[in-house]
Amino acid sequence: MLSLPSIAQSGLQAAQARLGASAHNIANMQTDGFKRETVSAQAAPQGGVLVSISQAAQAGADLTQDVVDQMSAKNAFMANAQVLKTADQMVGSLLDVRA
Repeated sequence: MLSLPSIAQSGLQAAQARLGASAHNIANMQTDGFKRETVSAQAAPQGGVLVSISQAAQAGADLTQDVVDQMSAKNAFMANAQVLKTADQMVGSLLDVRA
């Protein structure tokens, strides 16, 4: 199993992939024949998240889904950053006790 910071880092990378794909979709939504990028995530066996990015089968925009994906990515960033902050505080507390 991976350490907490490694798991949080994979969560940050997954959020970055979702944010990047939704930004790409919004930037190109008026391009003729554009096919949206979709992001799927699943739990990695050793801990963390595995992400894959694929193209939608049909052309067309879905602005509502892209905005929801951006908001979801923002919340995932905040949650994983809090995990890193808490892990750092725990290590600091442990060092204070040991010192």
